[in-house]
Amino acid sequence: MFEHRKGLQFEVKVERPDPMLARQIQEVLGGQFGEMSVMMQYLFQGWNCRGEEKYKDMLMAIGTEEIGHVEMLCSLISQLLDGATPSAQDEAAKNPTMAAIMGGVNPQHLIVSGLGATPKDSNGVPWNAGYIIASGNLLADFRANLNAESQGRLQVARLYHMTSDEGVRKVFRKMLARDRYHQYQWMAAIKELEEKKGVVVPASFTPEDELEAQPHAYEFYNLEEGNGAKNGLWAEGMAPDGTGEFVFLDNPEPMGQAPKPAVPPTSLHNDIDMP
Repeated sequence: MFEHRKGLQFEVKVERPDPMLARQIQEVLGGQFGEMSVMMQYLFQGWNCRGEEKYKDMLMAIGTEEIGHVEMLCSLISQLLDGATPSAQDEAAKNPTMAAIMGGVNPQHLIVSGLGATPKDSNGVPWNAGYIIASGNLLADFRANLNAESQGRLQVARLYHMTSDEGVRKVFRKMLARDRYHQYQWMAAIKELEEKKGVVVPASFTPEDELEAQPHAYEFYNLEEGNGAKNGLWAEGMAPDGTGEFVFLDNPEPMGQAPKPAVPPTSLHNDIDMP
């Protein structure tokens, strides 16, 4: 059960309207790594979680918090759009300098949503469920969550430097702080699962199950000009799970046959000469 409270998680109060910034903020609302994505990702992972209750509880708690972040951004965008009208945009366009400033305004904020936020990114591309990951494997999902929080915080940090509005920056600082905590959270959960299950996903398919293919799990194929990639922990030393030593293979040779597909029938008109 969800309960909505009228108060926002943190105060949202901009210094002045800025329709262009409102458009830019749409990215961290409805973009691939926006708040809508992490909200839906955590909630679906939580709803689908089977087993240890603490992981489900954690997912549902953070997913519910992200609903609040979506609400904060909607409020932020709404305030930045206060006073924007089609006529004002037309008038501004008469001045070349103002036209350059207003040129980034999202027309859908005027035409479609009536000065409100939309579930889309900064270019008007609708949010879609293909952005989220909920695989049923906790370690795989938590690694995806760490990436989502890393990318989301990166984008908010970039937006922070794109405005001098202290009210907007105050909101961003709160979001940056929470996203930093969420990265800590996923790192801790990942570490716990790795200690319990091992570092490779899925742990239930062991190296021994790979049979004759197991040696290839430790080989770095140098398919790049030069050998700069040789100097890294991925190319020498023990594998993270302790099951083998990495090997750097310079100029690896193909180990399989050259494919020789059958010639299709002439009725398919493939323009391939018959033997």
